[in-house]
Amino acid sequence: MSLDKLVRGGLIISGLIGSTAFFVACKGDNAAKEAQAKANQVKPYNVISLERQSVTLFADYPATLQGIRDIDIRPKIDGYIEKVFVDEGQSVSAGQVLFTINNPQYAQDVNNTRAAIASAEAAVATARLQVKKTKPLVDQDIISPYEYESAELNLKAKEAALTQARAVYNNSKINQGYTTVTSPVSGLVGTIPYRIGSYVNASALPLTTVSDISRVYAYFSMNEKQQLSFYINTPGATVEQKLKQMPAVSLLLSNTEEYPAKGKLESISGQANTQTGSYNVRATFPNDQRLLRSGSSAVVRIPTYVDKAIIIPQKATTELQDKRLAYIVADSNKVKAVPIKVREVPGGKFFVVDEGLKESDQLIVEGVGLLTEGTVIKPTLIPADSALKAFDKK
Repeated sequence: MSLDKLVRGGLIISGLIGSTAFFVACKGDNAAKEAQAKANQVKPYNVISLERQSVTLFADYPATLQGIRDIDIRPKIDGYIEKVFVDEGQSVSAGQVLFTINNPQYAQDVNNTRAAIASAEAAVATARLQVKKTKPLVDQDIISPYEYESAELNLKAKEAALTQARAVYNNSKINQGYTTVTSPVSGLVGTIPYRIGSYVNASALPLTTVSDISRVYAYFSMNEKQQLSFYINTPGATVEQKLKQMPAVSLLLSNTEEYPAKGKLESISGQANTQTGSYNVRATFPNDQRLLRSGSSAVVRIPTYVDKAIIIPQKATTELQDKRLAYIVADSNKVKAVPIKVREVPGGKFFVVDEGLKESDQLIVEGVGLLTEGTVIKPTLIPADSALKAFDKK
């Protein structure tokens, strides 16, 4: 190949390479410009116009239901189940027979102690007769007074033996009575793990459980912040006074329906659980229709009424070191970070603002963690009530 052809070929290749590089460089510049344009694009953010309002906010707590009395029915003697008079889930009355236990020993003990009483009564009668016979002989100086005193002491000993025999008999009758197991309260029968012929004793599983569900306890937990908020914000000098000031509470059933009757908070534990850091709380609900059952799950809803205050969602704020910040729309639609002082509303979803924000401020309620001071945004005003309801459901 001639030198002229090689030179011309090299020039063509160099031109192609240069054109490709130029094209790639142009494409890269365009992508960078597009990315920069996107970065500089003003983004829309939802905001609410702050105003003082009176609202009722709700705090929901998962709860477990229990009857006011869940009583384990245990045998006081050992033996074999002879009869089962009830079925699981049956409603029973106080004193109603639930089971009978077969143990012939106790019937035999009753017969033996009854015979012992008859023998002791005969001994007392004999001793009493001896005293009666001895008395005239002493009066006539036929025998010494010592014989009379000895007869009286013997009578007292026989009477004591009779008293003891009667006590043993009563005890055997009580033991025999334990072969019939009755319900101590009115309520519903729980699971029955035994059947006729099963051997039972006091240390084994309960025969069943009877739940008095005329009223129902709903047990739930508060964390330390919620418990502290309760003590600080609820009027009253003592726990009892504070609980009396608490409003009636609602119960949401497992099907999300609200239970028709209202309940009342009755107790809160005075010491935190060392493992969970939570406090146990108990609410009581009437249960006239026996709709609520022991062991069921539900949600206790506690209302909190806030009067003429600025309410903001907790998620519309952020923490920076020891400060809590909210973001509002300033001049030229620029983001401005504002330090605020707040009080937590029970439920962990809202704050009552004490300082830092005022009415008519436009609060940014989304994307707070991504915003920086001075960023220009496109504010989209939404109704404050709708925003609070939306955050309350989250």
